[in-house]
Amino acid sequence: MYSASAEVSRPFLIGGAMKKDYRIITNNPLVREKLGQDHDVEFYDCSYEDVLKKVKEEVCKGYKLLTHPLSGSVKPNETPYKSVMVSRKSGETDLMGIEIIERAIASVSKFQFKSDKYAPQVYEDFRLIDYTLISSALPSADAW
Repeated sequence: MYSASAEVSRPFLIGGAMKKDYRIITNNPLVREKLGQDHDVEFYDCSYEDVLKKVKEEVCKGYKLLTHPLSGSVKPNETPYKSVMVSRKSGETDLMGIEIIERAIASVSKFQFKSDKYAPQVYEDFRLIDYTLISSALPSADAW
C-alpha cells in the first residue's frame, strides 16, 4: 500500500547537475537523449518485458513505483519501448507496487511480440510516444 510521506522531495546535485528524487528506467534511447542530462535515466538495451523485470527488482528492494508500467494506450506487444519511474530512495516494501509490476509482467508475457514487423518510422513514433508519456509524469514527480 502506498503511504503518504510528510518529507518534501528536494532535488540535489550529482556531478554539478540538479537531480531529482526519482529515477527513470528505460530502454528508449530518446528518453536517454532528451532527459538524461537533467534526470537520472537508467538506460538498458533490452526488451519491454526486461525493463519491467528490472523495475520489479527495484520495487522488491524497497523503491517505490511512481508510474504505472502499462501506461498509455499502446499494447506491450506493439511497442518495444518502455520507461518507468521509481523513487531514488528505498524504504518500506511497496506491496501495491510489487503487485502492479507483477501483473504488468504477466500481462506482457501473454502477448506475442509483433513490433519487429514495422517500418523504421513507426519505431520513431513509438519512441516519441513513450518519451511523451514519461515526460507527462515529470511535473507530478517534481512536486512529489
